[in-house]
Amino acid sequence: MNLHIIKIGGNVIDNSENLHRFLKDFAALDGFKILVHGGGKVATQLSATLGIEATLVDGRRITDIETLRVVTMVYAGLINKNIVASLQAVQCNAIGLTGADGNFILAKKRPVKTIDYGFVGDIDNNSINPGNLKNLMEAGFIPVFCALTHDGAGQLLNTNADTIASALAVALSNLYETTLIYCFEKKGVLQDIDDEDSLIREIDPQRYEELKEKQIIAGGMLPKLDNAFTAIACGVKAVIIGHADELGQLKNNKSFGTRLSTRI
Repeated sequence: MNLHIIKIGGNVIDNSENLHRFLKDFAALDGFKILVHGGGKVATQLSATLGIEATLVDGRRITDIETLRVVTMVYAGLINKNIVASLQAVQCNAIGLTGADGNFILAKKRPVKTIDYGFVGDIDNNSINPGNLKNLMEAGFIPVFCALTHDGAGQLLNTNADTIASALAVALSNLYETTLIYCFEKKGVLQDIDDEDSLIREIDPQRYEELKEKQIIAGGMLPKLDNAFTAIACGVKAVIIGHADELGQLKNNKSFGTRLSTRI
């Protein structure tokens, strides 16, 4: 049985029209599927309203206790439940989850080194409970995970959504033929970030190293691709990075975005 694990970022979440179109395409996919989402701009906006200063280091949010309360309200509440309600409206029997629900995703609080990230969770190969997820999906539910996990001792942890999606794909690849898809606002990995026609259709590990050396791939795309190649090495069938608007291509058995593989 096929399984699609799809992650969407803030640029999709922040645009209600784009999000609605994406969710219709997601609902139309055959087979088992899991959606993972980040938080968008809402958490930062709510923090400002409450007088809580958002602190980012290299694009990563420092999660003190007040910020954790905000992201829990926004990620697990407002965003997650709006997505679930929208999916129910298109006959997709979604169920909104954090990693704490069903003990699906355990994490460890990130240790303090040069930077104290606060209540941020790191996950590893033992973090995911694939048996419980299998039971949930085979009971007819579509899991929708927000970017929160737990430590097993009562503490919620803010956790990178890309990493959650990759870890889920790896853990479930022993049970299903799994494809991991990162959907965002670009057509895929581009030779020129400002030119949508410069799409790189396929990348293998050797090509990836070349693109990094030339700094064609840099910044926030690096951890995304690192996670992707780790997933492939651990048994995931394929990883695709592409525009959220083009997800419907899969239903028509057409390719979209950039496909990552061990060899081309």
